[in-house]
Amino acid sequence: MPNHQLPSKMQAVEIRKDADAPYLALSEIDVPVFGDDDVLVRVRAAGVNRPDLMQVAGMYPPPPGASDIPGLELAGEIVALGANVTGWNVGDHVCALVTGGGYAQYTTVPAAQCLPVPRGLSMIEAAGLPETFFTVWHNVFDKAGLANGETFLVHGGTSGIGTTAIQLAKAFGAKVIATAGSDEKCEACLNLGADIAINYKTRDFVEDVMAATDGKGANVILDMVAGDYVSRNFKAAAVEGRILIIAFLRGPKAETNFAPLLLKRLTLMGSTLRAQPVASKAAIADALRNRVWPMIEDGKIGPVIYKTVPFADAQDAHAILKGGAHIGKVILEVD
Repeated sequence: MPNHQLPSKMQAVEIRKDADAPYLALSEIDVPVFGDDDVLVRVRAAGVNRPDLMQVAGMYPPPPGASDIPGLELAGEIVALGANVTGWNVGDHVCALVTGGGYAQYTTVPAAQCLPVPRGLSMIEAAGLPETFFTVWHNVFDKAGLANGETFLVHGGTSGIGTTAIQLAKAFGAKVIATAGSDEKCEACLNLGADIAINYKTRDFVEDVMAATDGKGANVILDMVAGDYVSRNFKAAAVEGRILIIAFLRGPKAETNFAPLLLKRLTLMGSTLRAQPVASKAAIADALRNRVWPMIEDGKIGPVIYKTVPFADAQDAHAILKGGAHIGKVILEVD
């Protein structure tokens, strides 16, 4: 589609406020202007993630210059190219990580953050890849250096992040332990490749992790819970273990004994991707394209889609995540 045929207006899901609470509503706004290093994507599907819920609640504002429309990942077709863009063509099917703007019919994306839709995947499936695969790769492999033969513990094993982390860690040779909140969810973790799944509502994950590792503990722990899990992660970690905190489902504050941090020579890390520079995200995209996309195209790993929700019903999609019963990703289908 040549640039001059692009519409001037589009539909997007905006955050609105009333006396009770902020909510999502469909609006007509201008199609965004793309820069020289960007592509303009006609969005076909957008992933729904907990940071979107936090943004609606006013706890996760977009970085300066980013769209205030929610949505951190998408899949669609490139409809226009910036002057400096090479390697992509109008009509290419891509999925991408974005700093915002995914809940819209058109979104600008730095070309370096785009990845091809893997062969054999639909747009719905591809929209469930970027946020979780970028996050897991960056934290578990780039920052923590999970190695073949190590033990990996992930909390929230049936979340979008969890289902991705289980598959990637297993694919790269780790022993995988996951926690989840029901026997059904534990079964789903095992089906995805986890060696052990622990129902945290009926079991003490620290005791079970230590028993499963002959008292050694987990080498890498990916935690989206925080709160009282901080102290428990210290106990469940192996000597020279690496603990990554990427969310705060039980709150950002904790009272803990830091002695194990020293005695076990632990590394405690935290990160978010949203505000990182394009160059950093481009490096992750390159690693995923070279090392992970072939696995997806071979059917060895892939997104777990829980439900697809119409674009206009984004508020319902957020309610699903708040409810916590989902296993895998919730995706908006954009008309």
